[in-house]
This record gives sequence, C-alpha cells and structure tokens, in this order.
Amino acid sequence: MSSPIRKAISSDALTRLAQAIAVAVSATLAGCSSHAPQTDAAHTQNIAARAKQKPIWLSEKPSPQIPQDVWERMRQGFQLQDGLGVNPRIEQQRLWFASNPSFLENAGERGSLYIHYIVERLEERNMPLELALLPVIESAYNPMAYSRANAVGLWQFIPSTGRYFNLRQTRFYDGRRDITASTTAALDYLTRLHDMFNGDWMLALAAYNAGEGTVSRAIERNERLGLPTDYWNLPLPSETQAYVPKLLALSQVVMAPEAYGVNLNPIANEPYFQVVEINQRMDLSKVAEVANIDEDELFQLNPAFKQRTTLDGPQHLLVPTSKAQLLTSSLQTMRPEELISKKSLKPVFEGADDSQVASVKRSYRVKRGDNLGSIAKANNVDVKDLQRWNKLSGKNLKPGQTLVMQDNSKRNSGRVNTVIAANTKKQQAKYKVQQGDSLYIVAKRFNVEMQHLKRWNPRVGQALKPGQMLTVANPH
Repeated sequence: MSSPIRKAISSDALTRLAQAIAVAVSATLAGCSSHAPQTDAAHTQNIAARAKQKPIWLSEKPSPQIPQDVWERMRQGFQLQDGLGVNPRIEQQRLWFASNPSFLENAGERGSLYIHYIVERLEERNMPLELALLPVIESAYNPMAYSRANAVGLWQFIPSTGRYFNLRQTRFYDGRRDITASTTAALDYLTRLHDMFNGDWMLALAAYNAGEGTVSRAIERNERLGLPTDYWNLPLPSETQAYVPKLLALSQVVMAPEAYGVNLNPIANEPYFQVVEINQRMDLSKVAEVANIDEDELFQLNPAFKQRTTLDGPQHLLVPTSKAQLLTSSLQTMRPEELISKKSLKPVFEGADDSQVASVKRSYRVKRGDNLGSIAKANNVDVKDLQRWNKLSGKNLKPGQTLVMQDNSKRNSGRVNTVIAANTKKQQAKYKVQQGDSLYIVAKRFNVEMQHLKRWNPRVGQALKPGQMLTVANPH
C-alpha cells in the first residue's frame, strides 16, 4: 500500500476513535447529572431534620424534686454517716431506739411544730442535718424540759451558757425556752465548737455535752501518752461517751425507720409558724381567743413567756401560719386593754354588798387553773374547811364549779351550793400521760379537738403530769 493511502486510513481511524470516546464521556456525564439533584435534595432534607431536633446533653441531670416530708429533707442533708463502719457503741444505742419506738415517735410529734424551722436554719449554715435530731437527745423536743443541772429548753442551756449566748432570763421570760432565740444560740455554739476542734463534728458534739474544757483536757492527756485524739479514743465521762453514738444511732433509725419498727408520722415540709410583731403587753390567753388559736398550742410556740404574758421578752409572737393574718388584722383594731386578762382570784359574792358579807352565804366560781390551796388563800379560809363545806373528798376541781366559802350548815341544813356534772360510767378510752406530753400533743396524737379533750377531762389543768390518766375518746 502506498504511503498516501496509509496516512488516509490512519486519519480516519483516529477520527472515529475520538468520536467514540466523546460519546462515552457524554453518556457518563449525562448519567451523573441525572442522579445528582436527587442526592443533594435528600442530603439537604436530612440536615434540616437534624437541625430541628433539640440537642441532647449527656451530662444534664434531672432537677431533684423537693421533698414533701421534712424527715426526707433531713435525710438528704445527713453528713455524719460516712466512714462509721461497724461500731458497737452506735449499735448499742440503735438497739435501744429500736426497742423503744415510742420515744422517737412521741418526740417527733412534739417536734412537729419546730423541726422545719430548725432544718432551714441548719441548711442556711450548711451544717449537718443530723443536728436537727439533737433536741430529741437533749429534751425529747419538749421546750419545757428541765434537767437536774438546771438546763432548760429544747437545746438544754444551763443559765451561764444561756447568758453567754444572749438568752435573757428573768421572772417573766426565759430565752432558753424561746424557740427561735435558743435555736440561734445553739447553732452559734455548735459552730464555735466545730471551729475550735478543727472541723471535727464528733469532738464538737462531745464538747456541747461535756464542755470544751473537758474535751480539750482529754485530748491533751492522750497527746502526752501518744494515744489517738479522736472522739472514739478519748477518756470522756460516760454520759459523753454515749452522747455522740446516740445521735448517730438515732440518725440511722430516721434514715430507715421501718427497718427498726418505728412509725414516723410525716411532717409537712413547710413553715409551721410565722412571726407576728407586737408593740404592747398581751396575755397569751387573750391572743389565742382573738386569733382562734388553741391556747395550749400558742404556749407551745411561745414557752419563754413563763407567766403567759409578753413581759420582758421580744416584741413578737410565734403563731401558726394559718392564723398569722387573722391575728395581724385583729391587733390593728383592738384596744390595748382588750388584750390583757384579769387573773386575780377575787372572791365572788352572790346577792350581797360588803356590809352584808358576814351574814349571808358566800360562793366562788372555779376558774381554769384554780386549785383548793389558791382559792383558800385568796378567801382567807382553810383548805380542810373548803373540803368540809363542799363535801369534797379530794382536791380536784372543775372549771365552772361553784364553791361555798363559809359554813352555812345551820341556815341551809347542810345543803352545799356546788355544781358538779354527773359522770357517766360507760366505757371510755383512756391514755396515760407521758413525760413531755401536753393537751395539744395528746389531742393531736388521738386526732381529737382540743375543746373536746378539755371537756372530757374537766379536772385536768393546762400542765399535765406523767402518770395522769386522760379520757381521749367521747364516752358512749
């Protein structure tokens, strides 16, 4: 084949090859362009969907619910339980509480008026909430508790320590019984002891019981002998050696009361009382009447007023939260003399003036809190004569009862002017008063109204004595 022919064939072949490659490339590009819009649209939709979703933070925790029960709130703030391990001294005290469940149950009922307030004050200072159980150990939550060492109140301050922490003590007012003032003083004292013993709560509690001097001397003694100086190894008085284990054991029982056979009634996690400012002298009985508050309950909230009148004390009262507004409104409209009661035991003469007293019959109507001794003294007669004239075999009196105040046997043929309600002998529910009980506590325990409890027990005064028998259910 000649050279020009071969060049022509080669040129045609190259042209056809180039055309084939161009067609293949075009087809490939066409295929890609047909699928690209769908892929981009789907990708865009996926991004948009993800954008609408809220971010999930793995470290985010749900906010804890506020406890409805103060006992549960207290458990959440316990700080003294870590690292205790097995301790025979704690186990011994825990066994006692488990064997005597009524002790904690009754103390809890008495403390239901005060525990929320104390828990809040402890939380404000970031102090262990086990300390809210300290009044259980000290006084069984009885603000009227009195010890042989002359310690008084929920926190059991002796006179000198009370005065050091500004708890004034007079004839009419004792700050050691004041719920808010004594709580502030106790927490101040515990904080001071905690700082004094380098942040060791066990030593601080021991010092609260025995005094900082006793604990400091025990530490110095162990240091000289090369012995451990922690609470558990100190040679302390026997009462103090049991004091801290009591509190720790009690905390463990509160942590799981059902496990120890203890029934702790729930206490609402809300303030039980409110402070109402006053600017004049008032008798608690009148305040209770004005605000429709049970008198015994009002005194349980204001036990520092020893004569039940607001003398020598702070210019405020603690009243149940539900009654605070009513009392505040009433105080704005009442005259000062309406808030002071007349408690003098003046004899009541019926049907005669002073010139005729010697020749006519005298009588006296018994008031709440009266007794034969005070009535006899006020009327210048002898107790035995009162009993004889009124044919009384004992000394119990009933409010509203009328007593003859002189011998009228000749004129009245032995007739006695007394009003005594007939008592039914049908079956009644009885309760034996325990240490620290009050009419308010007993009424609350048996879910009865105070006025009913007083009506069923007319001869019982405001102050109950251990061993007294009360009727706690309406006789049928």
